[in-house]
Amino acid sequence: MSLSAVLPAAGASPSPSPSETTPAVPTLQDAQESATNAASWIEENWSTWLAIGLRVLLIAVIAVVLRIVVRRAITKLIDRMNRTAQAVDGTALGGLLVNAERRRQRSQAIGSVLRSVASFLILGTAALMILSTFQINLAPLLASAGVAGVAIGFGARNLVTDFLSGVFMILEDQYGVGDTIDAGVASGEVIEVGLRVTKLRGDNGEIWYVRNGEVKRIGNLSQGWATAGVDVTVKADEDLDRVRATIDGVAERMSKEEPWNELLWGPIEVLGLDSVLLDSMVVRVSAKTMPGKSLLVERELRWRIKRAFVAADIPIVGGATVPAQEEPAADPAAAVAAPSAYANASSPQAQAASPLTPPSAAK
Repeated sequence: MSLSAVLPAAGASPSPSPSETTPAVPTLQDAQESATNAASWIEENWSTWLAIGLRVLLIAVIAVVLRIVVRRAITKLIDRMNRTAQAVDGTALGGLLVNAERRRQRSQAIGSVLRSVASFLILGTAALMILSTFQINLAPLLASAGVAGVAIGFGARNLVTDFLSGVFMILEDQYGVGDTIDAGVASGEVIEVGLRVTKLRGDNGEIWYVRNGEVKRIGNLSQGWATAGVDVTVKADEDLDRVRATIDGVAERMSKEEPWNELLWGPIEVLGLDSVLLDSMVVRVSAKTMPGKSLLVERELRWRIKRAFVAADIPIVGGATVPAQEEPAADPAAAVAAPSAYANASSPQAQAASPLTPPSAAK
């Protein structure tokens, strides 16, 4: 069978028609139908679009207005707290307790935290309401946020604890920059207060970074007043009236001199005998001072009391004296020399050391 006979039997593929190869050109009637359909769709949904737009606009306006009102209310509340603190006391002690600069810094920190929290809550709620307006299902979003919150809570619980502790420390005004505190894990002067970490300057110049969540107790040595205490140890047979009169003279002169008259917030008092021993007694001297200046006052007070006691011929002892230890009795045989082999004339050593007889004497 020839190839020409096989091809008609197999059937050749039909050739494309001219109408199938060239794209169809839309006619004016098609464009008119499309425009009519779009206009009808817009006419049917414009009310829905307008309602959604007005609802979104209303939510945004309410959120912005509420945020402004809340922030102003927080600012007025902080200002009122400042005015209340200023009216606590007009004395030097009250002025120290509510220092203007420290009160301003604390107010700024508290106001910043409260305003940030209020803005986050208001704007976050408004965003969720806008998403629900567009018929967006918020259940997966809230579920994902809840799972993420739990994961972050477990992974960063120490960070959350530090942050909350820092917020309450600032709100309660437990300490501020410039205060000397004892935080348990470290002590020193506060040089920076943060929401997560507090920075301290130690006595030797070192810097301590203390996490707020690790602080279980705070001892603030810069609030209120401090006490300077000095113990003076004298002999047990010393005249107590004379000792008291000497210390009172030192206290009177010191309280009238600068700068001690500003550092001393109360009279220097002789409290009495703190302890009585067999050969000594301890007299306790105390004074109320400016916070943080007790050590300075104690050193100056010791210096002046020592000089006054030397001038008044009152010896200061160092506490209980140690009894002198008795020396053991001397051994009478310690000075006697050990017996020598030369003491025995019949010993070989004595015979070898005896002088030889001269030859003339032998004849």
